[in-house]
Amino acid sequence: MNLLEQINTSKNIKDLSRKELKLLAGQIRERIIDVVSKNGGHLASSLGAVELTLAIHYVFDLPKDTLIWDVGHQSYAHKLITGRNGSFDSLRQYKGISGFSKIKESPYDGFTVGHSSTSISAGLGVCYAKYLNKDNSDVISVIGDGSLTAGLAYEGLNQTGDSKQNLIVILNDNDMSISANVGALSSLLSRTFSAKYLQSMRNRFGMFLKSLPKIGDDIYNIAKRSEESFKTFITPGMLFEAFNFDYFGPIDGHNIDHLIDILKNIKNPKDPILLHVTTVKGKGYGPAEKNPIYFHGVGSFTVDTGKSNKKPNGIPTYTKVFGSQMIKLAKNQRKNCCSDSCNARGNRINRIFKTISRPVF
Repeated sequence: MNLLEQINTSKNIKDLSRKELKLLAGQIRERIIDVVSKNGGHLASSLGAVELTLAIHYVFDLPKDTLIWDVGHQSYAHKLITGRNGSFDSLRQYKGISGFSKIKESPYDGFTVGHSSTSISAGLGVCYAKYLNKDNSDVISVIGDGSLTAGLAYEGLNQTGDSKQNLIVILNDNDMSISANVGALSSLLSRTFSAKYLQSMRNRFGMFLKSLPKIGDDIYNIAKRSEESFKTFITPGMLFEAFNFDYFGPIDGHNIDHLIDILKNIKNPKDPILLHVTTVKGKGYGPAEKNPIYFHGVGSFTVDTGKSNKKPNGIPTYTKVFGSQMIKLAKNQRKNCCSDSCNARGNRINRIFKTISRPVF
């Protein structure tokens, strides 16, 4: 049974059982791999975000709730289940489906993007707009660990934490660099701590401690520090707690049951929340799991082998032309330097300069 062909809206997702959701995840991966193998695109990132995408659509009321993808590299599954499966073969083609989120393309795309680290700030802006319109629906910003390295993301975290707007930030961490003390125990505790009744009880208990004559504030601070020390030992979340976010995670981003449970718990928050999920870049496609860097943004390839179908035509790429010209200029002018806002190109330029025998300033 092809479930994907029956899906056009979030409501269709909500009608599925959790077992069917897992079957749908596999069909989505097959569709993404098939189209990207012909058209090229951002494969590994989107494959890693399939279960997360399904869980978000299952729990939240999209597009009334607003979902913002950072960059849009991870949004192919989102496109497939929001009425664009039939036209998905036109991905990244002239007048076809965009490779990124695009407001004009679908009401489910909460923000038009094409560069990194904007989702938290954009989400905060949408939160303010909803607040002014007395709209209590949720805003969810999904950001990858790579995008979280930019200053703009931290400006967004800082402003959101200060404003106390009820933004939900989901950190999709596919670097797999978390140490061993954040495994099953952390997942269990985060799902438990995120429960509405426990959050409410914790807030009421805090108010009770503060109300105690003379010693109330001191006891509350001791209790708060104890909780933070425990969470520091179990999770890497204290950085986000410092920004006044309630932190939950890390959660296995491919365990759709756990994702649904915790998203239900954190829905309609009173304060900013950051949910940390860990995923495997390229999940479900062996070559992409083994070489996620190559399959991050890839051209046409053979599905069975993962090998590129591109045949050399003798025409140099933009990168090669730019790099060779920079080397020529740098050899003749010691004071030449260049800058690029895109990290990938910036890294390439750094490697070019390292090949030059004398320093360039």
